[in-house]
Amino acid sequence: MASSRSSSTNSSKYKIVLNSPVVLTFTAICVVAFILGELTHDNTNAAVFSVYRSSLVSPLTYVRFFCHIFGHASVEHLTGNLMTILILGPMLEERYGGKILVWTIAVTALITGIAHFILFPGTALMGASGVVFAFILLASFTSFKDKEIPLTFILVAVLYLGQQIYQGIFVNDNVSQFTHILGGITGSVIGYSLNKK
Repeated sequence: MASSRSSSTNSSKYKIVLNSPVVLTFTAICVVAFILGELTHDNTNAAVFSVYRSSLVSPLTYVRFFCHIFGHASVEHLTGNLMTILILGPMLEERYGGKILVWTIAVTALITGIAHFILFPGTALMGASGVVFAFILLASFTSFKDKEIPLTFILVAVLYLGQQIYQGIFVNDNVSQFTHILGGITGSVIGYSLNKK
């Protein structure tokens, strides 16, 4: 009697699991980068967590090509990006694996970082928005089959990327729609190539 009661008690307990190490690590780095930015009055953001036109002789220029995705300008900016990443990331990590997700994040960071460095010399770029859009488009490929294009992918591409193109042309704000579009294209290409294989 005592042993059966003990096993039923143990089986009814819930535990918190580390279900998505890559996504949780990415989230933690973003939070730490934001706190450092606040504590240093954005000096760490300028040094490491944003990308802008700078000397190609400086090693930090190349670090910023990747690390700009961790910096965020405000709590709203940070939480807005992380909410989407925490929703989509675990599903993508489970489907494609942690290595593919790290590769997707790194490629998206590098492409958006270099593009911004070349095309927008007068502004600095920071934030995980490019990664968010890569995840959104990558997620829309989860039901992809050979020689078939999911309708959900078409709708997501039209809605998300179309909105960014519209805002980039007609809305004057501090949001880099170009980065969103590049991130979405990166996620689409990766999703297509992975699912085709």
